[in-house]
This record gives sequence, structure tokens and C-alpha cells, in this order.
Amino acid sequence: MADEVFIPHNIIVTGGCGFIGSNFVHYVVNNHPDVHVTVLDALTYAGNIENIAGLPADRVEFVHGNICDAELLDKIVPGHDAIVHYAAESHNDNSIADPEPFLKTNVEGTFRLLEAVRKYGIRYHHVSTDEVYGDLALDDPAKFTESTPYHPSSPYSSTKAASDMLVRAWTRTYGLKTTISNCSNNYGPYQHVEKFIPRQITNILEGERPKLYGRGENVRDWIHTEDHSSGVWTILTKGRIGETYLIGANGEKNNIDVLRMILKMMGQPEDAFDWVKDRPGHDRRYAIDSTKLRTELGWTPTHTDFESGLKATIDWYTDNRQWWEPAKAATEAKYRQQGQ
Repeated sequence: MADEVFIPHNIIVTGGCGFIGSNFVHYVVNNHPDVHVTVLDALTYAGNIENIAGLPADRVEFVHGNICDAELLDKIVPGHDAIVHYAAESHNDNSIADPEPFLKTNVEGTFRLLEAVRKYGIRYHHVSTDEVYGDLALDDPAKFTESTPYHPSSPYSSTKAASDMLVRAWTRTYGLKTTISNCSNNYGPYQHVEKFIPRQITNILEGERPKLYGRGENVRDWIHTEDHSSGVWTILTKGRIGETYLIGANGEKNNIDVLRMILKMMGQPEDAFDWVKDRPGHDRRYAIDSTKLRTELGWTPTHTDFESGLKATIDWYTDNRQWWEPAKAATEAKYRQQGQ
């Protein structure tokens, strides 16, 4: 059974201008009218203030700053009853090209937040990734569970694994009130164009041929970002202290099938893409078993039809060119430099 329900009124969302964080802010505003959100975001290239534009000013406050700034945390943490920690460097290709920002944000940043939580005695939810578990064989029926051993393979996933370990150590040593979630690949609105689904959609919208790594057999377990948000909220409010929960919606698809779906939905031939050489150490397959979250906390995803979710995502990028166009040219220039 879960502990008694925790009812937050004033939360900090780190990385609340990023893709998954901003969707969580929208989710809270739309579904929990008595909750005030302070968004703390450094506005790196992956954060966009437009992602939270139009939300009511009396419900959402924006603070421009870095989670590694202990003095800033001392100013803003008091008066809040929980931190939901999304802020992270999260793009594998970038972590391979330059690992240092990943160590700074994902490891040191988590340490600073944990120290603030320890100092002010508030609740903390840590948003992590299924990539900490490494990968599964393409023909393996197994899925990741909360007891799967950690086996990260990229600079990105190893820094996320390190941050998860810090949370567990601080919880055990100092008695912090924390929960952790590890989630599979998210899709939906406001996702940066460097990521797989938006990159393919925006390439097609710009008349460019999409690109696919290796043989396109890599499997990802897709979840709509709104389902991820409802999962995080469920864990924050009902999860047992010190526990980890996996969030997934049984959305396994290999990359080539997803790309062909996008091409077809956008009126292109299914072979209208180019192959590029594979990413070093590219994980083969991720798959999440979210039984614990479903059975213990009663969570269920609502966006279970991947095709309709993907269609809505294509429509969003088609209708919001002004949102993604500024970042597109720089992103593609970076990929060309990396030979992708």
C-alpha cells in the first residue's frame, strides 16, 4: 500500500521550460487548480520560455537560474513543499561529443538540489530515464523492472545513473522524503528538434529527407508526454518514500517502423529517407514494465494508441513552425558536423 496521500500546494519544477518539464507544468495547471508552480530553468538551448507562455501568472512563476547555484536555491526553496526535478542534459549524441555539461548538470545539479531538500525538509521527486539500465537484446522478451541492475552505456545515461544513486544515498543517510521514476522515450508537443520524432517530422516539413541510424532496428518504448506527467504526479502524491517506479505505456516500436509511419502520415513514400552510420554504443532496445506503478498506485496511461498520438504530434509541429524553426538550422548544422 502507498503511504498517505501527499497534497502539494507550492512546487518547484526544475527544467520546466524543457520538453518533458513544460508538459508537466501544463499538466499541473490543467488538472490541479490549487497548485502553484515555480519553474526554475537555466534556458540552455533545450529550454524555451515559449513552452510555458500563456499560462496564468498567478499560478506559474518563472525563475531564470541554474540548479547548481546553491545561493539561488537558498532564496527560492523556502516556502515550497516539493521539488520535481526534470532539469537535465539529455541528448545522447551531445553527451558523446562533449560529456562535461552532463556531469555538471546531471550529477552536481542533483547534489545541490538534494542538499537544499535536506536543509529545508521538503519532498523531492527525481525524474530519471530507463537508459540507466543499459539495453536489452532485440529478441529478448524481458523488460526493465525496478530491480533491473544498472548498466548505463553512454555518458548521458551514466550521469543519470549517478544522480539516481545520489538520491538513494541521501535518502538513506539523511532520511530525505524522495521518490524516483524512470521513464521510457517521450513524444508529444514542445520536444526539441534534435530528438528522433521531431527531427523526422521537421525535416519532411522543410523538404529534407529524414535520416535513420544503422539499420533502424533499435527499439524504443514510446510514451506520450501527458501520460508521463500523470505518472509523475501519481508518484509524487501517492508513492512510497524511498521507492522507485517505472513509467511506461507498452509502446515498443523500432525506429524504422516509426519513421515509416511518419512518412506515410505526411504523404511521403515509405522509403523516402537516407541511412546514416550508427551512433557509437547505440542501445538496441528499451522496454518498460510498469506493473508496480499500475498495481500499487493505480496509474493507467490514456494515450495508448500510438498512431493517433503520433498524428497529433505531427499536427502540432505542422501548426507551430514559428516555435521550432529558430532551432532547426543550428541543430542540423551540429548533426552535419557529427556526420549525421
